[in-house]
Amino acid sequence: MKAIVSACLLGIHCRYDGSTKGPIKVPEELCLVPVCPEQLGGLPTPRAKAHLEGGDGEAVWKGRARVVDEAGNDLTQFFLRGAREVLGLCGILGVKVAILKEKSPSCGVRKVWIGEELSWGKGVLTALLEAHGVRVISSEEFGDGP
Repeated sequence: MKAIVSACLLGIHCRYDGSTKGPIKVPEELCLVPVCPEQLGGLPTPRAKAHLEGGDGEAVWKGRARVVDEAGNDLTQFFLRGAREVLGLCGILGVKVAILKEKSPSCGVRKVWIGEELSWGKGVLTALLEAHGVRVISSEEFGDGP
């Protein structure tokens, strides 16, 4: 079975600071497709750290929240574009499962940074994938952080 996975979880240096969070251990029967929605949306690596403002990823899709970097620059369009690109890959490849990096403004599954507070909520990519029937699994289920 194919699964989308946050590229940083596989040891790819694509996080905002150019680092990685992996590799994590996933079941061998999965064929992993690494993606970084922020890079696919057009952001460079490294890049300024970003967080959600005004709500989580679902609120971003509804136009009630946005993604901003540390300097206050609005990055929302990059995050929306990257999420759409990943959804497109899911369609092309027939992917129905994603393993995503918890706490990320793109990939957070249960927890994201809203302002300076770690809050319950979804990232921009997670909200889109779930709305289109993709099962999203937190990286924490594979040993990535508490």
